Amino acid sequence: MSREFSGATAVAGLGVLQFKRGGAPWPEQETLVRAIVAACADAGIDPGAIDGFASYGDDHNEPTRLMAELGTRELRWSSAIWGGGGGGIAGALAEAAAAIITGQAEIVAVYRALVQSSSGRLSAAVSAHFLNHHHLAAGMLAPAQFCAMRARRMFEYYGVPETTAQAVVRADYHHAARNPAAVAYNNHFTMEDYHASRWIAEPFRLLDCSRENDGAGVLILTSAERARDLRQKPVYLLGAAIGAEQGGGDMLENNEDYTTAGFRGVARRLWAQTGLTPADIDVAQIYENFSAQAVASIIDHGFCTHDSAGAFISFENLIAPTGKLPINTAGGNIAQGFIHGIGMPIEAVRQLRGQSSNPVPGARTCLLAGGPVAPLVSSAVFGTEPSFG
Repeated sequence: MSREFSGATAVAGLGVLQFKRGGAPWPEQETLVRAIVAACADAGIDPGAIDGFASYGDDHNEPTRLMAELGTRELRWSSAIWGGGGGGIAGALAEAAAAIITGQAEIVAVYRALVQSSSGRLSAAVSAHFLNHHHLAAGMLAPAQFCAMRARRMFEYYGVPETTAQAVVRADYHHAARNPAAVAYNNHFTMEDYHASRWIAEPFRLLDCSRENDGAGVLILTSAERARDLRQKPVYLLGAAIGAEQGGGDMLENNEDYTTAGFRGVARRLWAQTGLTPADIDVAQIYENFSAQAVASIIDHGFCTHDSAGAFISFENLIAPTGKLPINTAGGNIAQGFIHGIGMPIEAVRQLRGQSSNPVPGARTCLLAGGPVAPLVSSAVFGTEPSFG
């Protein structure tokens, strides 16, 4: 994407409904429709004015099935990221922005819904989608297992301390405890709790892992010009990149660097596209399917190296308001809630609107990093102004 992409679109509305797994009071489609209507109310627009939809992660809710309930006047754009699971979040935003910039649509809802009584367990679907015969023959039956192998390699070969992954978990719970919308709100997490949680696949304990919630999340994207006339302060999409590295996209575990989260090429293009560097990022929402993969994502995006990770990725540096890189300021997938990661871009926008429960004073830029170690990954940068760099 060219620099003309930067700041041409903005998020104008947010809507999210989250429930305990199995606790949604409505089927998945109705839950999503209610979240879209809430996002439109947040933006101050008529739901019928939405003319485009974009999603990711094999969402089951086709836009043509939403039209009647939303009163859609004309559907002009319908897309979904093919493959990548949670790695496709920023890619869906990129598709929505491209549709708006090229005149294919004017108002696009980017969404993800997950009500497991309707669509089944996400963990089972992810395992079936990602794990091929190559994995099964080696006895790997769940994403936690192959992510654990990569984590162990990072810890042992490169010497990245395991305390970095623990710092991610601590930061998540620290922020969630202060967020009334988080599943871990008011939870007085301690490292004793962490070490007491059961093993899933070493080095991952239960508290290293994201766990699903029912719900739906929506971001309303439109042109920067239109967004400035709507109800909320615009938060601009400064850039987004998507892709897969050779050896990783084929899911044969053949990355040249087996410890990578898959973002190095994506990050390089993202920084070139926006004119920004890691030093320009004030806050980040780092998707953590597992804690160590968040560490690898931070390294891949250039905030530190393997050698400096132990000093940089510390609890003190990862928390708002004073850390060098506050992350997951709503609590992240681990402690805020996990609707296949859609809460991450929603918190990015809330943070830059000044609506976060854990505000970062003066924050002007926020990185969104999608699901790491997916066959395809994506990242984006949001900003309070249409242009930086």
